[in-house]
Amino acid sequence: MPANLPPQYFEAEKRFREAKTPQEKVEALEEMLMIMPKHKGTDKLRAEVRRKISKFKSQAQQKKGAGKRETAYSIDKEGAAQVVLVGPPNTGKSSLVAALTNAEPEVADFPHSTWKPTPGMAPFENIQFQLVDTPPITKEYVDPWMADLIRRCDIVAVVVDLHADPLKQLEDTISVLAGFRIYAEGLPVPQDLTKPPFIKKFFVIVNKVDSSEDQENYEIFLELCDTKLPCIAVSVTKGRNLTRLIEEIYRLAGIIRVFTKAPGKKPDLNAPFILPKESTLEVLAAKIHKDFVQRLKYARVWGKAVFDGQMIQKDHVLQDGDIVELHI
Repeated sequence: MPANLPPQYFEAEKRFREAKTPQEKVEALEEMLMIMPKHKGTDKLRAEVRRKISKFKSQAQQKKGAGKRETAYSIDKEGAAQVVLVGPPNTGKSSLVAALTNAEPEVADFPHSTWKPTPGMAPFENIQFQLVDTPPITKEYVDPWMADLIRRCDIVAVVVDLHADPLKQLEDTISVLAGFRIYAEGLPVPQDLTKPPFIKKFFVIVNKVDSSEDQENYEIFLELCDTKLPCIAVSVTKGRNLTRLIEEIYRLAGIIRVFTKAPGKKPDLNAPFILPKESTLEVLAAKIHKDFVQRLKYARVWGKAVFDGQMIQKDHVLQDGDIVELHI
């Protein structure tokens, strides 16, 4: 049976031949594996590509020795929270990241166009969130390095396609993540795990809800899946609910924005400190400088839950939008 390989496969194969380092070769081979159609005609080729991936991964690790392992999945966190978009092929993850951020992931109509994670910054009022587009994950294959990226992130966004059996897509994605001990906050975790689980905030993005008929099908999806995870229907092509999507990320992030000012000066309302909800003045002081906690005498605060200039102590719980004047 002929392999019938698409043009994108040969482009990735060319990148493999031109790669200078083991890591670059691994990335090209993984792209080849994801693009390659699955049938009897490609069984031997898939096995050969997997063998090469294993070989060059070993070389990459040996080259780095005992030092920190850096891969395409080693993405430093930026902004108020890191949100990793995961899901099956062709659900529109790349289009979402391109529409919401300054990133330019490769967007195409064919599956597996994304072969490495691509981060971008999505603005929300006076802060930004980091959204990370990722290669597709399926029950057949997911790079174990991607599991490390998801384990480190703050929020997991599962992206499904309303027109491509979203129930199965959601179920399969949750199952794959569970295989890496990654579970949604608030949902049951197996009691027989031999290692601790990674509990993350999850939500579901149902993409391609473009019409009123699609909205009806989305409502049916919600009834059938009966999930406890937050869900939001979006349409990249229509620009629907994209702002609400970022608002949902802000809600899930569980953060507050606090501004500081020097006595007699105005605060910079474009540069808030990002703190977890229920943070105290002491937490803010420690974030500004480690010595401030000991040196801080008191502070004054302006906000919705206090009167202007109210004096507060270290155990005072701050609120979103508070302006704090610290006295050292």
